[in-house]
Amino acid sequence: MSEPSTSPVPSPAPVQSNFIRDIMIADRESNKYGGVVRTRFPPEPNGYLHLGHAKSICLNFGLAAEFGGTTNLRFDDTNPEKEEQEYVDSIIDNVRWLGFQWDKMLFASDYFEPIYQWAVQLIRAGQAYVCDLNAEEVRQYRGTLVDGGKHSPYRDRSVEENLDLLARMRAGEFPDGSRTVRAKIDMGSPNLNLRDPVMYRILHATHHRTGDDWCIYPMYDYAHGQSDSIEGITHSICTLEFEDHRPLYDWFVDQLGIHHPQQIEFDRLNLTYTLLSKRKLLQLVNDGHVRGWDDPRMPTLSGIRRRGYTPEAMRSFCGAIGVGKTNGTIELGLLEHHVREDLNKRVNRVMAVLRPLKVVIENYPDDLVEELPAVNNPEDESAGSRTVPFSKVLYIEQDDFREVPPKQFYRLSPGKEVRLRWGFFITCTGVVKNDAGEVVELRATYDPATRGGNSPDGRKVKATIHWVSAAHALEAEVRLYETLFSKENPNQVEEGGNFLDNINPNSLEVLSGCKLEPALATAKPGDRVQFERLGYFCCDLDSTEGALVFNRTVALKDSWAKIEKREKGK
Repeated sequence: MSEPSTSPVPSPAPVQSNFIRDIMIADRESNKYGGVVRTRFPPEPNGYLHLGHAKSICLNFGLAAEFGGTTNLRFDDTNPEKEEQEYVDSIIDNVRWLGFQWDKMLFASDYFEPIYQWAVQLIRAGQAYVCDLNAEEVRQYRGTLVDGGKHSPYRDRSVEENLDLLARMRAGEFPDGSRTVRAKIDMGSPNLNLRDPVMYRILHATHHRTGDDWCIYPMYDYAHGQSDSIEGITHSICTLEFEDHRPLYDWFVDQLGIHHPQQIEFDRLNLTYTLLSKRKLLQLVNDGHVRGWDDPRMPTLSGIRRRGYTPEAMRSFCGAIGVGKTNGTIELGLLEHHVREDLNKRVNRVMAVLRPLKVVIENYPDDLVEELPAVNNPEDESAGSRTVPFSKVLYIEQDDFREVPPKQFYRLSPGKEVRLRWGFFITCTGVVKNDAGEVVELRATYDPATRGGNSPDGRKVKATIHWVSAAHALEAEVRLYETLFSKENPNQVEEGGNFLDNINPNSLEVLSGCKLEPALATAKPGDRVQFERLGYFCCDLDSTEGALVFNRTVALKDSWAKIEKREKGK
């Protein structure tokens, strides 16, 4: 029934003061719940975890750890039509990846029998009944925010008849949708959730854990509070859309006379250029707009892992955005900032040329290869150093050359001298063009006295560019990712449209024939690295021996790109 996580417990990020933390402090001081803090992370296994879940995970696990408490991982698996073992497995894997350790792994389906017996208890107490209205009739009887509802014609059935019908529902005697069990609360309540809410529905579907043992399943609003109660949860933390459901949560546990956790609601995570709806993410997967739940453009934890995000960056981001009572939208750039900050400290630098342009150094010996020393990570002395082979023929980036350089372009151009990273000063002496007039090769000379990138005569150059020795280069495919949606708010659509209209047609660019430094010959899937001047990249799962594939995790800031964009905008 439970499986302890074997992942190491991360050092918690500094906890910002927030209203949930303040509630827990006050509860401990008053000895409410005996001074104990027990939380839970309760995903429904109907999809993969996304960035919004990361905030909830960090909050639940982080606060419990701060107060010496525990957190359960509980699957709210009460809808067998949408839930699968695949999703259970992915959730387990991603909570572990994020770095948290649960006290117990549990399932709402573990509690199907006691939850059913509590329904019997409510019927015996005259607080629940079996209703024969169909779903559309229930909606009509419920009323609106302006008009009160009206009682179901089946509301006053006797206890005996209700118990008999409930037992027959459980036995599978009735078809799907023909009957429900409803709580008898207040059809005139201004809160629609209290207008005789449905507790059970008939659903002849095979459950991923209980098989065909049950054909009636509890609704989330009925099962959730009782599951919390069984586990002794003290603070049931959920997002703001459940605030109107809290009176129902409280009503069930109060009427049953069982342990009463405190439900607390907080703002959900919203990010620019991002959708965090499992229903819409599922549509993206099923309709083939992405390659799967772990597509690096997806905001799922599986997707960002494949893209190269680190759990440390995610925990830092979730700690920084804080917790509030008003939904807002966070800039995607803030998340990317935390990713850069973390990767900057931990990953090695190498050189890679994504759009190669050949450079022939005419005064360099044909058969000479020099091994130039290079630092792996200037932010981490323990990362050590490596050597980079240098030879007569190199590759540089096409964007690092302009035959007719615009103003403020300090990289390579005819007659211009630049520094090669870890290497020498070179000067462009000529170009070779194809029949279409495109530059396909450069001629250059080098100054052997500038080995290591410094000139003994003190002359200065304004630009340093990266390169790869042609004779030693590894060939690779590189995938450049942009936001999956072109609008800050993907849900903002024209009349008659839908969110799919806002998919960014340029969200993925695949580059083949990229040239990588030979230090990457042993790269394996999941390895992260900085391609100098280009960004942070991660070796993809599609990589095979001799056929490397890298995903861009996040770009570096490019000063020339900003200048060029500004000039074009004039």
